[in-house]
Amino acid sequence: MEHIVKDQRKIINDVTGKPAAETPQLWALYKEVQDYYDKGMRVDDDITLLLCDDNWGNIRKLPSLDAPKRVGGYGIYYHYDYVGGPRNYKWLNTNNINRVWEQMHLAYNFDVKNIWIVNVGDIKPMEYPISFFLDYAWSPETWTLEKLPAYSKLWAEQNFGMPYSNEVAEFLEKYSKFNARCKPELLSPETYSLENYNEFETVVNDYKNLATQAQTVYEKIDTAYRAAYYQLVLFPILACSNLNELYYTVALNKKFYKTGSAETNALADKAEALFKRDAELSTYYNQELSKGKWNHFADQTHIGYTYWQQPEKNSMPEVERLSPDKIQTPAKIIGLIIHNDKKLNKNLPTNFHGFIESDGYVSMEAEHFTRAIDKDNIKWKIIPDIGKTGGGVTIFPVNILPINLSDKSPRLEYDLLLKDSGEIKIQAYLSPTLEFNGNKGLSFAISFDEEKVQIIEMHKDKTQKEWNTMVAQNIKSIIIPMNIKKPGKHTLKFWAIDSGVVLQKIVIDLGGLKSSYLGPPESNRK
Repeated sequence: MEHIVKDQRKIINDVTGKPAAETPQLWALYKEVQDYYDKGMRVDDDITLLLCDDNWGNIRKLPSLDAPKRVGGYGIYYHYDYVGGPRNYKWLNTNNINRVWEQMHLAYNFDVKNIWIVNVGDIKPMEYPISFFLDYAWSPETWTLEKLPAYSKLWAEQNFGMPYSNEVAEFLEKYSKFNARCKPELLSPETYSLENYNEFETVVNDYKNLATQAQTVYEKIDTAYRAAYYQLVLFPILACSNLNELYYTVALNKKFYKTGSAETNALADKAEALFKRDAELSTYYNQELSKGKWNHFADQTHIGYTYWQQPEKNSMPEVERLSPDKIQTPAKIIGLIIHNDKKLNKNLPTNFHGFIESDGYVSMEAEHFTRAIDKDNIKWKIIPDIGKTGGGVTIFPVNILPINLSDKSPRLEYDLLLKDSGEIKIQAYLSPTLEFNGNKGLSFAISFDEEKVQIIEMHKDKTQKEWNTMVAQNIKSIIIPMNIKKPGKHTLKFWAIDSGVVLQKIVIDLGGLKSSYLGPPESNRK
């Protein structure tokens, strides 16, 4: 391979009549090509190394902070759209710009500045994240973390004027956050839990409420903006809300079928109507909106995947029907209400402030720490809405060497009250950052109170199966067994070691945690 590159450079030299180093060149370390580099393949120093993500928005490699400078420097090849495993994602925007910022901010601060490329697939659904990528690439120093929340408002104002820019910005932020939880092509009736934490119902209702709000603005906005607003904002929200409700309805249909409920057939009818609605939304976009100006831009198939490649056409999810003689139970109100034991313990310590165990678990959004302990120039900062259910917390600056642990090391502390002692499981929800540090793996540490610190390497499991799960669910979940010696007040500590580790959520399972996609809702705090 190195010999081939030398031959290529000789050709460049012969054709241009000048040294090859005077003609810009880059080597894309895409997919298996990075393996060649990791195994020792090298090219001339003037060639730019185009580092890449994993096709799912997670950067695979960055240069070591102490590596010699390259004349050709480095670049990044990033993805907003992809054809490949574990599944294509090409239909609508699923890119949370806060996560894009976090990854590209890493790249910029590791001196990867020569060229940034983003693969967007079809341009039409991606205007908002494309604008952000280009604006950030043009002026990374302008779009700091503190200014990041203003971007959606500025973009909305530029495209739709002042009156509804705040509302439009919120719509853009929410729908891209919702879609980043699970890409539409990966959704199924089994994605979210029906029984636990009202999860599926909550997800569907949140999207339906967003659709209602977006529709209300559509009817108020100046007619000159309506076509663009429909294409850029309303269509993706209506279509994704409808898709989530379709899978929820199919899930309910299968549940009621098992009990012989009379609701079964009504749910099958509703699912078929929602599937039809999906096609109607696409038809309106293609043929009626602006007199067919964007015809075929909404043709991308997205329902009926059976493996990584897209289906030839959308297909209705399978539903169940009951014949009259098979109906065993009368119709009931559709909707599952789960009553959680969320009452505050009346015997709480008077000076306690923190999270309270309930239903056998404690669930804490990372951004709701009790204390953030900084050290020197290393500070904890919140990246808003980067998580599946909230913000994420990480250390800045990001271009630092690993931290040697001491009792003064930077850490997050979460005060909490536990009812029992014994074996527990801590589940850390982390952004799916890859081992960009030369495949060494990123680490953090966990401890309770003054107990011994456990160092956790978040990339210990590097199997294809683990990666498939991580990118499909857009989360890296790590379970850490621990032992609590006594009930009562405790402090959980999350210690920084490597930069780039973004904590989204912590769940402590004391025996009552139930299966869910997003994790349980946040516990009560006093």
